[in-house]
Amino acid sequence: MRGAGDQLSIGERIAFYRRRRGLSQAVLANLVGRTEDWLSKIERGERDIRRLDVLADLARALRVTLGDLLGEPVLVEDDEEHDDVPAIRDALMAPRRLSRTLFSSSMLPEYIDPAPVTQLAEGAWSSYQKGELGRVVTALPGLIKTTQQMEAASIEDAAYRRACAAVSARIHHLAATTLSKIGEADLAWIAAERAMQAADESDDPLVLASAARSGTHALLAVGRFDDAVELGEVAARWLSPRMRVGDPAALSLYGMLFLRTAVAAARSQDRSTVNELLAHAGRAADQLGVDANYWQTGFGPSNVELHRVSAALDLGDISQVIDSAPRINVEHLPVERRVTHLIDLARALSLVAKDEDALQTLLTAERTSPGIVRHSAVVREVVRSMYRRTPATAGKKSSPLLALAERCRAVK
Repeated sequence: MRGAGDQLSIGERIAFYRRRRGLSQAVLANLVGRTEDWLSKIERGERDIRRLDVLADLARALRVTLGDLLGEPVLVEDDEEHDDVPAIRDALMAPRRLSRTLFSSSMLPEYIDPAPVTQLAEGAWSSYQKGELGRVVTALPGLIKTTQQMEAASIEDAAYRRACAAVSARIHHLAATTLSKIGEADLAWIAAERAMQAADESDDPLVLASAARSGTHALLAVGRFDDAVELGEVAARWLSPRMRVGDPAALSLYGMLFLRTAVAAARSQDRSTVNELLAHAGRAADQLGVDANYWQTGFGPSNVELHRVSAALDLGDISQVIDSAPRINVEHLPVERRVTHLIDLARALSLVAKDEDALQTLLTAERTSPGIVRHSAVVREVVRSMYRRTPATAGKKSSPLLALAERCRAVK
């Protein structure tokens, strides 16, 4: 259904894959511990699935990925309407990556200074935090190919190899994070694995801790929430004794690992673990004392509150989200964080049928970062649900909701 079914609702996708597997509604409902009536209403669009863990259970029962049911991905275009995701795929899956021995004759050693590549990578990270997904997707193929050239260089200099590995980890981390956000979960996993491997070779604890975040993103994207919790906790425990006292960068990465892990625990409906992890992150944020952005984490007290809202949403505490989310001052945070927060709030508002408030929240988010909003599977499903609830009147065809739905490819 990739590319051809962007306008299908989650319920319609569940029905499609259920029929393809030859399962009745009664059988599938029993596999996930639900009633046939519940599944029937989900497939007809009369009821929404509020929790990602339920959707992950359905995906496992249907033997598909979480992304298959979310309806991801759609094309990601830059300002010139070029979709460069296929180029990222080609770069990540280049045959020469399989064996340096077999392809050694075609991989001529060439010294590449890591410093300017690092600058380019940091520029791409800056674009990501500004919500400029099209620019990031356009930049990534060239950056990934450059890391491959750096890895192929047979320079007998340990410091050079470590520097090359560090920049490779940063680039593949960005690739994994971006690919997860736009729904390319399988590619995100490849990129995350490359990031972790390069980070191991960098011999830098901060590079490895940062790369571990990419692994949690990739695991969350494929619905492996428990594995994401394990990775985040292991990485945080590993980093803790290696942190220099008073190092704000290490403290930011340490705290951010707890935040990513808290989101994973929330999607597994493990409330006590969520509370414990948020408390750890909160203590790290208190030590840091400010909202900072070391290693593009955006970590600080405000980001802890944003993740507290996100976790509450995944735990089903909708009223808490609606009450607390608007009170958090996010204007000084990176655009990506602000827009993601607005999407969380809009989703919560839509779940209690406050559709006009949800729509205005999404339009505000879209004005801030069109790319993030228009390529979000969560936004597409929220908009699709609201559109189904809108009375079938002549005004519906020219409404702001329909216009947003068309921009997000939620309807034809």
